[in-house]
Amino acid sequence: MTSHNPDNAPADVLVLQHLLEDGPGYLGQWLDAHGISWHLRCAEAGELYPDSVRSYRGLAVLGGAWSANDQRPTLRQAEALIREADALGIPVIGHCLGGQLMAKALGGQVERLPQPEIGWWPINHNGSEAARRWFGDEPTPTVYQWHEDSFTELPPGAELLASSPVCAHQAFALGPHLAMQFHIEITPEKIAEWLKNPGDAYVVKVLLHRDSVQDPARMNAATTQQLAGSQALADRIYRQWRSGWRT
Repeated sequence: MTSHNPDNAPADVLVLQHLLEDGPGYLGQWLDAHGISWHLRCAEAGELYPDSVRSYRGLAVLGGAWSANDQRPTLRQAEALIREADALGIPVIGHCLGGQLMAKALGGQVERLPQPEIGWWPINHNGSEAARRWFGDEPTPTVYQWHEDSFTELPPGAELLASSPVCAHQAFALGPHLAMQFHIEITPEKIAEWLKNPGDAYVVKVLLHRDSVQDPARMNAATTQQLAGSQALADRIYRQWRSGWRT
């Protein structure tokens, strides 16, 4: 369980959640462990996003099964808050759909990939100074993926940090911001929830794309092996994000 500040109390971080089943996960645990106050707003729960992020020090945008190109008012509201945060110098971190919304909000493009990427898969970071700052020295960390779309064109001035065989753009940095295609906030509880009702299309994807889509047995076995490394990487990423917050 995670906790966060009441909406009428000041907080350091705003977390935007799109769907009920895609909550903050390890991000919420990390914020709580570090004594960081945060507000959570969930669109599917009918919670209104704030008009401004001016009072916050950091903005986090979560994932979800929607496409960033869907015509949903809350997605456009999230993009507006991302643009405002960028203008104010408030660091933004995006997880999967959140990273895609960052790309769209800041001038990039999001499109459907030739094949999905689901489960625990390695990414390749390019060894740049920015990539090492965000991800450390391990060149091929294994991270959790569940997506069919990706940011296929980066915003102007953005630096590509990582890629994978299926997804050429796994992460980009732009100033103090980080957009990720993967779910660094993943927990075993989130995976279990998603696998309860993954949809009929998931079964077909497993059969058609065994090189990029794991079945539940492979995924659960990999979770046991990869979770500690994922959370260690999350710690590093979230610390780097926090280092850019205003004092």
